[in-house]
Amino acid sequence: MFGILLETVRKKAPLIHNITNYVTVNDCANILLACGASPIMADDMEEAEEITSICGGLNINIGTLNGNTIPSMFAAGKKANALNHPVVLDPVGVGASKLRTQTAHRLVDEVKFAVIRGNISEIKALASGTGTTRGVDADISDAVTDETLAGVVEFAREFAKKTGAVITVTGAIDIVADKSRAYCIRNGHPMMSRITGTGCQLSALIAAYVTASPERPLESAAAAVCAMGLCGELAYARMSSLDGNSSYRNYIIDAVCNLTGDALERGAKYEMR
Repeated sequence: MFGILLETVRKKAPLIHNITNYVTVNDCANILLACGASPIMADDMEEAEEITSICGGLNINIGTLNGNTIPSMFAAGKKANALNHPVVLDPVGVGASKLRTQTAHRLVDEVKFAVIRGNISEIKALASGTGTTRGVDADISDAVTDETLAGVVEFAREFAKKTGAVITVTGAIDIVADKSRAYCIRNGHPMMSRITGTGCQLSALIAAYVTASPERPLESAAAAVCAMGLCGELAYARMSSLDGNSSYRNYIIDAVCNLTGDALERGAKYEMR
């Protein structure tokens, strides 16, 4: 099934509007091109709605919020909702400042999201209004382990029920949940935490998968998470003694570009709960 979803992205080549952060905007564009989708980045209020209108999906990332882009996020999000286009939210660093927290909560209240993706600290802060987010990193006390997995799955399901979105919690064990089902995914490599942008790239990738198969948001988000994690594994296997985190970032993009549906089917590691 995941392989079919990957091939659907390549077949449909969805155009994804990204209002994202300037730290990782280039990586997000490249990961979309690598998976077979097309990116467009437009965060000015004068064109945000118009660009959304010509795209199939929207990816909103609050990593570098400012007074100019916040109105664009709301305008684009509401336009996408009116057109019934999938919208993905990446609440980067929510809980770290009042601006991020208030903006993220307003977005969830005013825009319907197909998928919300973040680390466990970000998702907890978004759900409860409090948290211990360390910038864009999850607090160590929030780590998802085999011991805490059942509780996090239940939390994700409840938040999915409240928001109507597929909740995607990424970390050492990834959880992709709607109100009744959850994928627990074990693809990935620790090296992925040593480069900036893998989370942002994943949110863009999820937007591509969900836009290509909007009738299956849970499965599409899970397929994207498995694909990204698997590509992290493949990229690490390619590393030489002379390679570092910069090469690793490029190898991940290469792996996404070369990933086939059959390889994803064979390499995806998940269980249902």
